[in-house]
Amino acid sequence: MTLSGRIADFGLTTHLETIPQDVAQLARLHTLDALGVGIAASAGTVQRRMSSSLLRLNAHTDGCTVLGSADPVNGASAALLNGSFIHALEYDDTHMASIVHGSAVLVPTALAATEQHHLALGDLIRLVTIGWEVLIRVGLAAPGAFQKRGFQVTSVGGTLVSAWMAGLAAGASRDELISAQGIAGSQASGIFEFLTDGATVKAMHPGWAAHSGVMAAQLAAAGMTGPATVYEGRFGLYKTYTDDHGAGEVLRHELDSLGQDWLLRAAAFKLFPCCHYIHPFLEGVLQLAVQQPSLKDIERIECQVPAGAAAIICEPWDRKQTPGILNEAKYSLPYCMGLAFLGIPITASHFLSGQVNADAVAFAQKISWTPMLDANFPKKFEAEIGIHFRNGQTARTRIDQVKGSAERPASAAEIQAKFIDNTRALYAPDEQQRLIDMLLEGNANRPVAELSSLLRTFK
Repeated sequence: MTLSGRIADFGLTTHLETIPQDVAQLARLHTLDALGVGIAASAGTVQRRMSSSLLRLNAHTDGCTVLGSADPVNGASAALLNGSFIHALEYDDTHMASIVHGSAVLVPTALAATEQHHLALGDLIRLVTIGWEVLIRVGLAAPGAFQKRGFQVTSVGGTLVSAWMAGLAAGASRDELISAQGIAGSQASGIFEFLTDGATVKAMHPGWAAHSGVMAAQLAAAGMTGPATVYEGRFGLYKTYTDDHGAGEVLRHELDSLGQDWLLRAAAFKLFPCCHYIHPFLEGVLQLAVQQPSLKDIERIECQVPAGAAAIICEPWDRKQTPGILNEAKYSLPYCMGLAFLGIPITASHFLSGQVNADAVAFAQKISWTPMLDANFPKKFEAEIGIHFRNGQTARTRIDQVKGSAERPASAAEIQAKFIDNTRALYAPDEQQRLIDMLLEGNANRPVAELSSLLRTFK
């Protein structure tokens, strides 16, 4: 059986009541978190322009929600905008070992598809849950291999998973689900060249995956066919986008545990709006801040960085020390550490403020890095920091695993607090609580239209 056929069967036979309760509850929490992050980002200048443009072109068709807007649009446009918003601040969740930003693709796909087809809240939660299970496995079949070739696995793999999810919401047949995944393989895209100059296009990667998935499902329903061997074939996902030509067989093995091992339990929440690889270093700075003398006594700071992370947050170093725009600064280890050392809150509002902080750039010049030789990346996001003071004293700290991971989980209360902070500009406290209650405790049989209504009601 082809891999797309096995994935189709998993979707057709997995119902909300067969998903362990704790996993379904985690999916609710990840959905809440993703929507909050997207709502915060919807206030950004680029995001407002995108939203305004697509709303003018597609107003009122399909009745699908765009975060931060009261005006509905068609499903594909809503998925594009919401996925782009959720990923824009680098504040969205990650499954670390597979290096996938799951919710940025899965939540906008599930929301648009359930709104299009007038489904229930339980359908949204089911789609998000099973989408995570497949997308994680797509990444685990070749961890890091997409990135080595310059592609983001979230976008290229997420497109196929999104198509399958959208097809399930539409009531597609097994053959249509297989074709939808195959069609999506010709739409998959997303390259890392944005790192060169801080271009904002990376935010679009999961949005385009969600958009393409919705479109692929519609094309399959209209009779277009796609290759059934889109994952494992000689020109399939892995042989086209990675150098790991055995990954298709690894995915076949990974799919064996579908419905038995629920990998969403290992997905991590992010507690800072910047590249996830930087987070353990920020934790280390906050630990050191308790011990250190005044900033003027710091002569230099040395960081040990896992090689897989360094390619994103350290290279080229001179550019990382002097980012020109905030979108570039989100991927700069020395800039973000500079913010933390200076006590400047690392918040969504900072990265939407429009200006790089000159003091943080100046402080970044004190920081250097070397490779961490014994790193266990990407299973663990580690950090080691050494501070050298002018008086000859030193201080060191090490973070063995980032906060928010399965080993050091964030609490539901912390994620609710993050949601409240991210949405307070648009929603009054009672409206925020209604959204939290709906997403975390709402009856699965309630129409998803009730969630849509709450999302479009602003203070």
